[in-house]
Amino acid sequence: MRFISEQIHLPTLGLTLALGLAGGLIGQAIHLPLPMLLGPLLAVAAAALGRWKPLGHPVQFPMMLRMIFIPIIGVAIGGTFTPAILDEARGWWPSLLAIAVFIPVAHVISFRAVRATGQIDPVTAFFGTAPGGLIEAVQMGEEMGGDTAMLTMLQFLRLIVTIVCVPIFFTVMTGHAVGSAGGATLTRTAMTLADLPWLIGAGVLGGLLGWRLKLPGGMVTGPILVSAIVHLTGLAQGSPPNWLVNATQLVIGTSLGVRFAGMPLGRFWLAIRLAGLSTALSITLAIICAFSLAGFVGEPPAAVFLAFAPGGLTEMSLIALSLQMSIVYVTAHHAARILLAVAVARLLAGKLAR
Repeated sequence: MRFISEQIHLPTLGLTLALGLAGGLIGQAIHLPLPMLLGPLLAVAAAALGRWKPLGHPVQFPMMLRMIFIPIIGVAIGGTFTPAILDEARGWWPSLLAIAVFIPVAHVISFRAVRATGQIDPVTAFFGTAPGGLIEAVQMGEEMGGDTAMLTMLQFLRLIVTIVCVPIFFTVMTGHAVGSAGGATLTRTAMTLADLPWLIGAGVLGGLLGWRLKLPGGMVTGPILVSAIVHLTGLAQGSPPNWLVNATQLVIGTSLGVRFAGMPLGRFWLAIRLAGLSTALSITLAIICAFSLAGFVGEPPAAVFLAFAPGGLTEMSLIALSLQMSIVYVTAHHAARILLAVAVARLLAGKLAR
C-alpha cells in the first residue's frame, strides 16, 4: 500500500520541507529529543493526518530523495571504524547469539498479544508484528491473504513508535534532552577537501553494492563497509559534517511523516493501538536484554537496548550516530535483526498456514 502519490508537485514539496524544518527548529527550541528527526516527523505527520493540502496537494516527499541522503549515514558510521573497534567486535558474540533468541520470542509474544484483542485476522497479526523487515513482512503477509493496508500501517507504526519512544527513554534515563537539543555535538574528525572525493565515492559505490548484493538495509550497510575500508586504510580521515547529518535527519523525519497522508483515521487509531501494544512488549524485552547482557559484551546497557530496539536499521543507526553511542555495535545488531526477523517469519509462516 502506498499512502502518497509518486507524482511530485515541486512547490508542495518545498512547503513540505519548510514545514519539516519548522518542526525541527521548534523541536530545538522546546528541547525535544533528537529535534531534527522527531520535529519534522511529528509536524509533517500532523499535517498529513489533518488532511492539509498546500496548493491543493497533500504533503509529499519523493522516496528517491530519501535514498540519496541515506548513504550519508553509512559513510558517517564507517568513519567511526578503528582497529580497536574490530578487536571489540570479537566480544559481541553473546548479544548476537541473544538476538537470535530475542527475535522469535518477541515475535511470538507480540503476535499472541495482538491476536488476543480479536481486532484483526491471524495472518495480518502475525506479519504485522514481525520485529523487522518491513517490506518483506508486508509482501509475505499479502501473499498469504493478509490485510495489506493494515499490515503496512502496523509495520510502519512499529518504526514510528520506536523512533519516538527511544529518544524519550534516553532523556528520562539521563535527565536531559539527548541529541542536538541537549547541546551534544558529534566529535568526529572534520572533513577536508582531500576527503571529499573518497567520501562521495564511498557513498555512491557502497549504495550500489548494498543494492546489488541485497544486503539488509543495503543503502546504509553498503556505504558503511566501503567507508570503513576507506578510513581504515587511511585514504580519508574526516566524516560528513554535522550540518549534513542534521539535514539527513530532516529528510528522514519528513519522509516518514508524509507516509501518514491518506491513512483512514479510524483504521489509523486501531493500528496505532495494536502497534503500540506489540512495540511496548518488544521494547520491554529489549530493556531486559540490555541489563542482562551489558556486562558480557563490554557495552553500556543503553547501547545494548538501542541494538535490540525494534526500529529500522537506518533510523536506529542515525540515533546511535547522533548520540555517539556504540555506533558500529548498534548497526551490526540491527543488520542481524533484519535477517533473523525475515528468516523467522518465513519459518513460522508454514506453521501458521497449517
